This record gives sequence, structure tokens and C-alpha cells, in this order.
Amino acid sequence: MRKSTENAEIFKKRRKKIIEGLNGAALIVASHPEQVRNDDVHHDYRQDSNMYYLTGFEEPESILLLRPGKNPESVMFVRKKDVERETWNGFRFGPEGTKSEFLIDAVYAIEDFQKESLELLKGFDEVYYRLFKNKEADLKIEELLLNLKRAYGRSGYGLMTVKDADTFLGEYRLKKDENELENLKRACQISAEAHVAAMKFTKPGVNERQVQAVMSHHFYMSGSARVGYPYIVASGNNATTLHYNFNDQECKKGDLLLIDAGAEYNYFSGDITRTFPVSGKFTEPQRKVYEGVLKIQKELIAYLKPGVFFKDLHEMGASRLTDLMLELGLVSGRKDDVMKANQHRKYYPHGIGHWLGMDVHDAGLYVIKGEPRPIEPGMCFTIEPGLYIPANDMTAPPELRGIGVRIEDNIVITNKGCEVLTSAVPKEIDEIEKLMAGN
Repeated sequence: MRKSTENAEIFKKRRKKIIEGLNGAALIVASHPEQVRNDDVHHDYRQDSNMYYLTGFEEPESILLLRPGKNPESVMFVRKKDVERETWNGFRFGPEGTKSEFLIDAVYAIEDFQKESLELLKGFDEVYYRLFKNKEADLKIEELLLNLKRAYGRSGYGLMTVKDADTFLGEYRLKKDENELENLKRACQISAEAHVAAMKFTKPGVNERQVQAVMSHHFYMSGSARVGYPYIVASGNNATTLHYNFNDQECKKGDLLLIDAGAEYNYFSGDITRTFPVSGKFTEPQRKVYEGVLKIQKELIAYLKPGVFFKDLHEMGASRLTDLMLELGLVSGRKDDVMKANQHRKYYPHGIGHWLGMDVHDAGLYVIKGEPRPIEPGMCFTIEPGLYIPANDMTAPPELRGIGVRIEDNIVITNKGCEVLTSAVPKEIDEIEKLMAGN
């Protein structure tokens, strides 16, 4: 029998907290559908983050229904036990196993969703559900809502009000509790160790994909089930493409290698970027760009504490990086004019960071009712300034062309400041060069 990787009591407590915040509305969360990769081969399955967050349940074809103040209060619909299908595709918990192992009040077969949920949702005026994310689930919910309307006859009732479940749940996921932080810290630790291994492995002549393989080996050997997002292993000019994923080129002497990769552990993802010289030594132009980006990143991290606005971090990052562009001769003129005309976006087209958690770009609002929100203890995010100078940019100084640098760490806000969860990966120039000296 396949056991859950975490204690079911953790998820039961989460559901209780969510139920208290629903204010009498129901909540429906559906699993992700399985996806075909090619012909009859499927992509590896990964559960919907909200479904896992509330249940720990990893099977497809499942739906969770929460009914505040009702009995049963938590209900799931899952695949039936099927010995023949399990022989081909692996173990299924089935309704009885799901109820006992995941501490759900009532569990039915997924085939019974329409019949059972029609009665279970009667009396509710509102339901939280995320539309347009899962077409298969949307069709089920559409049928359910229409059946509910018909069940009331000519009473004048319209369709039940549907509110966005992902926005609602995102606010709970934004501030991590002790268990969530434990998972995130482990994801960051595994990710950091793999980055160090990649640095130790890299030398002229190795392929980007071989570097990726070193990281992948460490991820799996350390208990990670998968990556949090596709690997970016970008040497030379490839690093000026933000989401470069080909990872099939030779790492050449004199080039930099940018790696953006993170392991997932119990559905929480690390997200680290490091940039370092393939040959183990920075050239003088590379050093100038790298030192400038690193200085900015360290200034931003030092500024972090409760009450700071994420919007201010974005603005600070853009301002400091524009100063660096002016210093390096990438742009010219008055700084205010450069920024007003968005000329700095040519070399720094992204933001300074993003929420981090179960999704690498995690749930949670950045703005509430039109106002930027202050960061609070328990919030986790990345700080990742970068500078990208394409090789074909004829306006850039020749010695800087083809240089892409990004430095990214994972942060949790504490009561007095912040903790860097990914500090185990070197980022100072002397530390990197010392680590790579034996390659």
C-alpha cells in the first residue's frame, strides 16, 4: 500500500482553518487532469497544489468538497479500487482507503459526483471554485450548478454564486507555518547542494545537459520527487535568454554559466540562480557585471524586514540596476530619463522576485484593493536581480556582449528581518573561484 509522505493530521488542521475562513460558503477543489505527452505516453503526474495543500492526496480524477458547519464537513470523490487497472498503473486508495488514510469525513467514487454533490451543496448560496483552469472539472461544475438551479424549481433562484478559490486559498498559502517552512527549507537545502555539485563538476568541454544531469542525480538521491520548474542551464550568450531550456550546448572556456534550478520536496520548491565562470576564473568584464549585480542583491536583502512593500523592492532593484547600466556604458543620459523611457528594461526585463512555496511563482496577492501589501513574517520569496547583454547588441561595449548574470536567493521574513534559505551556495567571487579551483 502506498502511504502519504506526510502526516494526515497536518492536512486536517489546514482544512479546519480554511473552513473557519469560508464564512458559510462551500469550497470545491479539483485535481489536475493527466496530460498526454505523445501517443499513449503521459507526462509524469503532479497533483494540483491546492488539492495537495488541503488533503495530501496525489491521485488524479479526484475532487474535494468542504461544507462548513455540515455533516459530513469534508467530502472527497476519488477513483474506485480496480485490481485490473492497478495491475497496469499502480495502487489506488479508493473511497475506503482515502477516508481512513487522509482523515476525510466522507468519500465517494468520482462517478457519483453529480448525484452526491447535488444533495451536499443544497442550502449553500456561494461556492469557491477556480474556473478555467481545468476544463474537465469545469464541465462537472457547470452540470452541477445547472442541476442545483433546476432542483429549486420555479423559486426564482439563479445559479449559485461562484467565487475564485485560488485567490482565497492563496492568502492562506502566502504565510508559511512551521510545517510548510520545514518542507521549503529542505527543498532549498537540496537545491543548494545540487548547485554546489554543479559548480564542482563544470569545466570547459562539458555539455549543459551533463551539468543538468549532475543536479538531477542529486535531487533524486536526496529525496526530491521532481524539479519545481524546468532547468535553465545556460552557458555564454544563452544566459541572456531568461527562460532558456534547450540545455544542449557545450560549456566553453571563457564563458559564464547561469544555472536557475530548484528541487521540489513535499510539493514545496526551491528556486536558486547562480552564475559562474566555466573556466573557474572571472574575466575582468565578467567580474564588473557580476560584482555590480551581487552588490545590488546584497543591498536588497539587507533592506528586508516586516513592513517593507514588495513594490518598493521592485523599484529599488530597477533603480540600482539602472545605475549599474550607466556605470557600464550600456545606457547613457539622465537616469530619470532612462527609466521613464524604459530603456533599462532592455537589459533587465523582469521583476526583482516573486512569492515562493508550493508553486515556484507561488499563490498570494501582491496588491490588496489597489494598495501594495507590506511583507510579513512567514512570507517567502526570491530576490533575483539580473543583467543580460545579448551578443548581437551592437550598442553595448564589445567586451560586455554575451554576458548574462542573475543571482537569486530564497528568503523567509522573520520578526526582525529575514533569513536567507539558500546561503549554502557560494556567490562571492573568491568563494566561487576557490570552489572551482580543482575542476
